[in-house]
Amino acid sequence: MRLPRLFRTTTFRLTLLFLAVFATAASAFLAYIYVATAGEVNSRADSQVRKEMAALERIYQSGGQTALNQAVIERSSQNQPLLYLLMTPQGAPISGSIGASPVANFTGQPAWASFALTETSVDGQTIRQPARGLEEQLSGGQRLFVGADVGESEAYVSKIIHALWGAGTLMVLLGLAGGLLISRDASRNAASLNGVIDRARGGDLGARAWVRGTGDEYDELATGLNDMLDRLARSIAGLRHAGDAIAHDLRSPLTRLRARLEAGIIEAEAGRADPNDTLHQALEDADGVLRTFSAVLAIARLEAAADAPGKSLFDPSEMAAHVAELYQPLAEDKGVDFAIETARALKIEGNREFIAQAVANLLDNAAKYTPPGGAIMLRTRRRASGDVEISVTDTGPGIGEADRERVVERFVRLENSRNEPGAGLGLSLVAAVARAHRGALELDEGPGRVDGSGPGLRVALVFPPAG
Repeated sequence: MRLPRLFRTTTFRLTLLFLAVFATAASAFLAYIYVATAGEVNSRADSQVRKEMAALERIYQSGGQTALNQAVIERSSQNQPLLYLLMTPQGAPISGSIGASPVANFTGQPAWASFALTETSVDGQTIRQPARGLEEQLSGGQRLFVGADVGESEAYVSKIIHALWGAGTLMVLLGLAGGLLISRDASRNAASLNGVIDRARGGDLGARAWVRGTGDEYDELATGLNDMLDRLARSIAGLRHAGDAIAHDLRSPLTRLRARLEAGIIEAEAGRADPNDTLHQALEDADGVLRTFSAVLAIARLEAAADAPGKSLFDPSEMAAHVAELYQPLAEDKGVDFAIETARALKIEGNREFIAQAVANLLDNAAKYTPPGGAIMLRTRRRASGDVEISVTDTGPGIGEADRERVVERFVRLENSRNEPGAGLGLSLVAAVARAHRGALELDEGPGRVDGSGPGLRVALVFPPAG
């Protein structure tokens, strides 16, 4: 038979452990109190007996056995807790308040004894009271016993111990009740969190844990769980969006690829085209589809992520110089002047590969659209605001102010770019990189007309400073 869930919780087990430790400590404390109190009772009784024994010995030394006997008789008749017995050297009683010595096998040396004193109450009941006494042999051979009734003192000690035991038991019961209440509250909170997890496991990513606002560990756990579910929901939404985007964005290039293959087959069958040319054209179209797929997937990954993945601290000037080495020969072959201007001691935190791809896209567009005799400038610098800027400026046809917001959308191509190859994803990827790094993409006019071309374009990637 399994115990109820409340009794199987960690909080309840910890409560039991605490109560066990508390009960052990309380028992040890009570034992110490008992030993110390009982010892104090015996110590006081012993001190009283010694004083009375010394007083009687002084009476004996001054007046002999007759004076001692008279003193014992007088004191025995008084209502006091001391007990007396005067005996012969052989142990026969002479006078006193008790009939026999409780010391067995007396050897003549002072001897202590603890014993039970039997009395009869008014109503005829027999009462046994604890007592303690000392027996000594006098100089004349007589034996004298003086004892003390410690029943009342031990009864008082017993009452104290019983009261302490009662208080300890009450504290244990109250602790157990408090542990049950705490365990029930903790179990309720844990059940609430488990309910959210079960709902999320069942596909309900909108489930969220209740944050009570107390700032305790349950609130921290609930906040962490909610944050994890938020990230999971964003990731799944991003994957769905990526799938939808890829399915939508690849439909057109795949349709064109199929149409060209179909047209190529018809032309080849009619003898009007070479099949090899058709295959080469199909390979080029397939490569374009793969490039489009990679670009769309990269954009979808960046848009789905709350932050750019794989961040590191690096120098954007060094990265820009490496990318420029790839495009400088291309610009020179086209007759375009290529220059680079970098600042030192710049640091940004981000995904180096994504940012390098964004800069490469900007340089590729600049090299594509800048006519021979024009110029391209790649620059890195720190703005007055502290932000780090990576800009590419060219003297190409530029982008009109009305088209600058639209051109960063996927598959948007302007009229002046229809004659150049591409899918209209370059600036879309650059914009996605900027957003993923909490930066900005700025498009402005370039330096003006050069040899009848212009007004040119200046594209700047702006990133917040590292740290």
